[in-house]
Amino acid sequence: MAKQQNQKLRILCLMEYLNLNTDEHHPVSAREIMEYLEGQDMPVERKTLYDDLETLRRFGLDVVAIRHGNQTGYHIGQRPFQLPELKLLVDSVQSSRFITRKKSLELIDKLERLTSRHEAKRLHREVLVARRIKTMNESIYYIVDEVQSAIGEDRHISFQYYDYDVSRRRVFRHGGARYTVSPYALMWDDENYYLLAYDDAAGHMKHYRVDKMANLRQENGPRTGKAAFEALDMAEYSNSHFGMFSGSTVPVTLEFRNRLAGPVIDRFGQDVILVPRENGVFTVTVQAAVNPLFFGWLCGFGDAVRILAPESAKKAMAEHLQSIAALYGEEEP
Repeated sequence: MAKQQNQKLRILCLMEYLNLNTDEHHPVSAREIMEYLEGQDMPVERKTLYDDLETLRRFGLDVVAIRHGNQTGYHIGQRPFQLPELKLLVDSVQSSRFITRKKSLELIDKLERLTSRHEAKRLHREVLVARRIKTMNESIYYIVDEVQSAIGEDRHISFQYYDYDVSRRRVFRHGGARYTVSPYALMWDDENYYLLAYDDAAGHMKHYRVDKMANLRQENGPRTGKAAFEALDMAEYSNSHFGMFSGSTVPVTLEFRNRLAGPVIDRFGQDVILVPRENGVFTVTVQAAVNPLFFGWLCGFGDAVRILAPESAKKAMAEHLQSIAALYGEEEP
């Protein structure tokens, strides 16, 4: 019985050894494998080792045997994640602002274990992570888990919502009153994580920065607002709310110089309709929340863009620019 258990454990150790130590450029010989297993107090004969390798192949592990002269080398071929895919995941983790530096390094360490230790060195980006601006809210992971659980169980949630003052202290909105909403989705936009939820009191969908939520808990009672969520176009919602800044959306007609077709398509997607006009310009009508972040995006293009309609948006833009210009006017003697 003990021998049978040891055999099962030996195969598991063999699989781990191959996964962590081998790849296309780093095969190992049968002798190296046998020496490793002997060091783990699991000595094995060569014929038994070959049987174990074949068992792993039947299990689905891509154990590749390559002949080099008189010696055969073994390594793992195809893996669930290839190196370019892992690089994409690592880059996403390290560039995300809502993941803390500590959690970023933990996640990258776990991703590195999905390939050999040799290729893992090519994934390590600790210096880049250390220099990124990261959120300070470590509890975000537990909040996300609780939100997902509430969505799965069709329940309300409540939480407190906060900002920071100039001393970097938390200041809870509405005196610390709890927000009670029906959660429906989590969105990643503009390097932040947001909860999309239905607010009964307001009667419409709202979004909240997950890293600004605290003391979240599930509440009794089924969610409300399902019809409002089902009618929502998630992509359009994200595109129209610049920086996820709150505000109702309206159709806005803009005029751009032709050289800005690329940035407009990047922002609003391939389906946006660009209408060519004379004098090297085009117009486009989009749904947008008319707010300071929208104006800021337009200002980034200088005099290469202007609002054509509606009049309320043109007036709001003019007032926005005038209020900024007033800050830089001549000082009174």
